[in-house]
Amino acid sequence: QVQPVESGGGSVQTGGSLKLSCGASGRTFSNCQVGWFRQPPGQEREFVGSLYWNSGRTSYPSSAKGRFAISRDSAKNTLLLQINYLISEDTAVYYCAFGCRSDSRSYPFSPASYDYWGQGTQVTVSS
Repeated sequence: QVQPVESGGGSVQTGGSLKLSCGASGRTFSNCQVGWFRQPPGQEREFVGSLYWNSGRTSYPSSAKGRFAISRDSAKNTLLLQINYLISEDTAVYYCAFGCRSDSRSYPFSPASYDYWGQGTQVTVSS
């Protein structure tokens, strides 16, 4: 089964930046909504942002606008998440997911729109 694979997590100091990557060997993200979610310790999984691969159109929750930027490297079939000005509240496991159903584009904020999930990568922000 195809599964996205995240990379780029680690420990970062407050105010720093980090770029996460997500790829999926064996298939392209064409016609798919590809997104990032995160789960802070003891909290629910939350939407960070997503991108519709064909158009590059991005969606973000209001809480993520400004410090989070999603982009794609089509040649490498890789989704990127740039996080700037990291704060302690960004500490979480970050998950990449994608969904290729016709309704996946309609509800990019919902985990139910995504059928394939990665194992996650840990991001820890400390002062």
